[in-house]
Amino acid sequence: MKYLVLSLFLFLGSNLSAQLRLPAIFGDHMVLQQKQTNPVWGWATPGERITVEINGQSHSATADPKGNWKVNLRPIPVGGPYYMNISGASTKFFFDDVMVGEVWICSGQSNMEWPVKNTNSAELAILMAQYPNIRLITVPRVGTSEVLNDFKGEWTACTPESVKDFSAIGYFFGRNLHHALDVPIGLIDNSWGGSAAEAWVNKDVMEKDKSYKDLMAWWKDKEINYNYITELEKWEKAVAEWENGTKDQRKPVKPTNLLTGNQRPANIYNGVLHPTIGYGIKGVIWYQGESNAGRAYQYRDLFPMMIENWRNEWDQGDFPFYYVQLADFMAETAEPEESAWAELREAQTLTMEKLPNVGQAVIIDMGEGRDIHPRSKQTVADRLSRWALAKDYQKSILFEGPSYQSMEIQGNKIILTFKNEGQGLYAFDTQEPKGFAIAGDDKKFVWATAKIINSNQMEISSDKIENPVAVRYAWANNPVCNMYNRDGLPMCPFRTDVWPGITFGKTSR
Repeated sequence: MKYLVLSLFLFLGSNLSAQLRLPAIFGDHMVLQQKQTNPVWGWATPGERITVEINGQSHSATADPKGNWKVNLRPIPVGGPYYMNISGASTKFFFDDVMVGEVWICSGQSNMEWPVKNTNSAELAILMAQYPNIRLITVPRVGTSEVLNDFKGEWTACTPESVKDFSAIGYFFGRNLHHALDVPIGLIDNSWGGSAAEAWVNKDVMEKDKSYKDLMAWWKDKEINYNYITELEKWEKAVAEWENGTKDQRKPVKPTNLLTGNQRPANIYNGVLHPTIGYGIKGVIWYQGESNAGRAYQYRDLFPMMIENWRNEWDQGDFPFYYVQLADFMAETAEPEESAWAELREAQTLTMEKLPNVGQAVIIDMGEGRDIHPRSKQTVADRLSRWALAKDYQKSILFEGPSYQSMEIQGNKIILTFKNEGQGLYAFDTQEPKGFAIAGDDKKFVWATAKIINSNQMEISSDKIENPVAVRYAWANNPVCNMYNRDGLPMCPFRTDVWPGITFGKTSR
């Protein structure tokens, strides 16, 4: 009965706007974050007194002149089920089967959106997905220039039926935490395939930063001159020509509306993220960057700005934010060359130097040259889980692979020192380390000979470079590389030089 009432409120809109309502993020089967204050909010008649009760707590608030109200629940013991009553002057809601545990947002573009049913061993994963204390909710993909306060969705318990279309990385991450912590897990999936990072940021924040003036100007022009009907007509003509031709090429792809899509600044922030801002969470897992690879240097600032924007508006401090570095993709190259994807990975790595409480899961070994969507999402989730379990839940587990620390030139060789080597550096599959390139002052890289000389150091050289000055590792769209620590975590791609890359100075589409 409760959901029927809520649905009527949502569909009838303004005619019922003065009655007591709550956003869809609150409902049966939801998970509240343990060990912290949890806001509960909604709308009612201005001046109406609202009371929220759960586990012996009772909190009241009066709706302000715009009808907004909010209460803050004190921490509730982990577990459940609990029952929540929300009552106003003439309307009451009863939320059943409320659990208290750990709540994580699963966000980003298509690799986070990728569902369980399309992963490796999907049948087995779905068959085993009987976890009544893992709860799932998906936020619909709505791109808009208007800030939304609600969405259509509901919490469900994890079953084979409910999990198959849910984010695979999100589910496997949550399942790992559920097993390791033995507490209820809430997963909020708001990912959107193909989305650009700027679409996830409050427009006011971007407009105040002059470094995005070119990008914002490009979109301003589109807002004035873009005509989706015209684009559809062009597509229909192209399809007709394709159908009347030999069909040797792929059928033209139907265009999406730029103004309501997943690229326009703030579109996803407004329509997808904003309705959940403030809900009590532990942290965020994120997989995105492919759509920004052409502007990788810009991403160095854009990505940290996005994280800070979320943290500022959530008003929950520097909550954990763990993200996936781009996997290997596209064709392998015979010789070292520049790479936008390598520069984007570098931008992701640099984020760990700019912000507290962030971490990067390296998956340079998990990609597929012909497919931008690697199917082994379990491994990706495992590497994200390591960060959370070690940093947030004090589990003794290694969470990071070898990463570059320093270099020293010794004649015609360069000695590299690494941190996070764990039980020691290790070349997988072959004894010879692969993926290293070396250059002199002319900035021309050639493949290098690499040797592991102790647990955390390597020697890099080439008989073609007499006076080396720089080394790169896994610096390509799809590098051939094989370095790990003996604990099984891959070495993070890196370069020792700071020479301007191919995306340097690119600030607009």
